[in-house]
Amino acid sequence: MTIPHFTLAASEADARTRDAADPLRDFRDEFLIPPATDPTLGEDHQLYFTGNSLGLQPRGVREALLTELDDWARLGVEAHFHGRHPWMPYHEEVRGHLAEITGALPSEVVAMNSLTTNLHLMMVSFYRPTTERHAIVIEAGSFPSDRYAVESQIRFHGFDPATALIEVEGDPDTGLIGFERIERALHEHGSRTALVLWPGVQYRTGEAFDLKHIARLAHAHGAAVGFDLAHAAGNLQLALHDADADFAAWCSYKYLNAGPGAIAGCFVHERHARAPLPRFAGWWGHDQSSRFQMGPTFAPTPGADGWQLSNPPIMALAPLRASLDVFHRAGMGRLREKSIELTAYLEALIRVRLQGVIDIVTPPERERRGCQLSLRVIGGRTRGRALFEHLNARGIIGDWREPDVIRVAPTPLYNRFVDAWKLVDAIVGWRDAAH
Repeated sequence: MTIPHFTLAASEADARTRDAADPLRDFRDEFLIPPATDPTLGEDHQLYFTGNSLGLQPRGVREALLTELDDWARLGVEAHFHGRHPWMPYHEEVRGHLAEITGALPSEVVAMNSLTTNLHLMMVSFYRPTTERHAIVIEAGSFPSDRYAVESQIRFHGFDPATALIEVEGDPDTGLIGFERIERALHEHGSRTALVLWPGVQYRTGEAFDLKHIARLAHAHGAAVGFDLAHAAGNLQLALHDADADFAAWCSYKYLNAGPGAIAGCFVHERHARAPLPRFAGWWGHDQSSRFQMGPTFAPTPGADGWQLSNPPIMALAPLRASLDVFHRAGMGRLREKSIELTAYLEALIRVRLQGVIDIVTPPERERRGCQLSLRVIGGRTRGRALFEHLNARGIIGDWREPDVIRVAPTPLYNRFVDAWKLVDAIVGWRDAAH
């Protein structure tokens, strides 16, 4: 177990000293933070801990969108070729930075569609059930969209989710799963498993997983493996190519800050780049060299691009391009280092100042979590909900996940140590007032 150690001086002055020494502190100024709703916080802005649900708007997004609107007005259709960021190859402008974020080769990643759409497209290719091997393994309590997608795929192929959907249960108290439970499930069901679809980070508990370990295990049992990285992309330092995943998909509106309903991303390992896999085809996935010959026979572009369906949505790609530029300049390595320190600082404050008030569900080991901490208020759901609403009314923004979890995510691009301090201080005040 690796846990950062602190000489914790539990004071606001200490938090501000840590912020002053933060080499990434200036990146906060590149984001638009909603104004404060409670002047007693002593801040002009909200304390925003919900980058795991919707990332804040990068300041560069407005200019990125205006550039495309102006080019549309000035050039019309010719902006496909002569715009400042020509639309025809626009998706290629985000490819390199997406590869950096996910630890992939550029040819293995593409920005397209939405997360659940991409999961369905990937399962068309990688969930190839047979009578003997048709089960899909997911985690119990998975995000509902994933479960709906998996169950519908099983039914589409004529199988019964009651027997073909294998849900790996977590600890009954915390919901944490750990690798051993996955290993036991595949030891029992591996011979009939066609696909393991697993999260990079479990959305409710904040538990992170060793993707390479899971991929190796799934492949050893003869199953394909894919990852839902909704809570991992832009949060963890990923290495998808080396992890040997068959595919992965993620959204871009959480840690990647590309806006509500933002265009998603997809990874397909290079070993599948030219494989004759079944897929749902669209013309933008056709080989670029002959796409505009408008022929009747689909010939896929090698790599992840071959799973595209339609023209890239420029107004959706522009915010992602602006955000990925920030990530590129900050560097995922440095962001992850700050994330580990900032999250451990928040954890230490909670354990020192809120003992007997808050339980932390998320694992303490840094390799088993990103920046999200999932909190339970001791005393049950009613007290937990009361605290959540108290914080929200003061402009301290986390989010609530049923039945009783408050999620807070100190995001390294724009959250500060003093934000963590003030969050905990506000909970201390709530506790003292309740008594």
